[in-house]
Amino acid sequence: MSPADSISPLPAAVPAVAQPRLLVLDTATEVVHLALVLGDQVQALEVGGGAQASSTTLPALQKLVADAGLSWSELDAIAFGRGPGAFTGLRTACSLAQGLALAADCPVISLDTLMAVAEDARQSDPAAWSEGDTLWVAQDARMGELYVAAYRWQGTHWQADTEPRLWALGVPRDRWAEAPGLHRVAGNALLAHPLAFEGLTQATWPQAAPRGAALATLARQAWARGELLDAALALPLYVRDKVAQTTAERLAAKRL
Repeated sequence: MSPADSISPLPAAVPAVAQPRLLVLDTATEVVHLALVLGDQVQALEVGGGAQASSTTLPALQKLVADAGLSWSELDAIAFGRGPGAFTGLRTACSLAQGLALAADCPVISLDTLMAVAEDARQSDPAAWSEGDTLWVAQDARMGELYVAAYRWQGTHWQADTEPRLWALGVPRDRWAEAPGLHRVAGNALLAHPLAFEGLTQATWPQAAPRGAALATLARQAWARGELLDAALALPLYVRDKVAQTTAERLAAKRL
C-alpha cells in the first residue's frame, strides 16, 4: 500500500461539485497522457514522454486549461498517475501535481496507472466485458521485469484483485501455466516480451495505455467517492528498489 492510500480523504475540505473540473496527467510511460474533465466532457492530449516529459507536460497542461477558457483557480482537483512506471516519470507527475494543486488551491487525486491501462482496454472493446471478468495488466518495466496487477470488472468500475508488483519475465509462465483456463492480458509487455505470454492468453490488448479518456474515467469515479488528498500527499507508487542497471549488467544483457 502506498503512503497516499493510507491517508483519509478530505471530502469536507472540498465543496460538493456534481460536475467537477479535473486536470489529469500520467507520465509513467514513454508517452505523456493528459486530460481535462469538464463534467461529462473530456479533452485528451498526448505529448512526448521519457526524457522529454519534464519539458513537454506543463506547456501541454497549460494549453488544455487555456483552450477551455479556464483559469487554474477554477479547477476542482488535479489527478495524477502514481505509477508504477518509470522512476523519473513518476517524480515528474508527482511534482507537477503538487505544484499545480498548490497554485490552484485544490486537492489531488491519486490514480493507479495500471488500472488506467485496464480501463483503456475496456474502452477500446466495451462489448468484450461482462461483470466479474478479470484482466491482468502487464507493462514493460525494463531490466527483464514487468509491472503486473490484476483487476476485476464490477460492471461500473474496476476492483483490484492484486496490487501492482514487479515480476521477472518468467513469472507469468510459472504462475499461469498450471492455472485453469487462459488469461486476459493488456499492456505493452505483450509487445516488448511476446514469448513471456505465448500460449497463456485468451484475449489480449497490447496497445492499451493509460490514455487520457481512461484516466478521466478513473478520476471522475475517484472524485465521486471523495478520494481527495492534500497536495503534499501526491506520492509515487514505487514497486522497485533498484531503478537502474550497472554498466556490467547492461553489457551482459546485450550479450543475451
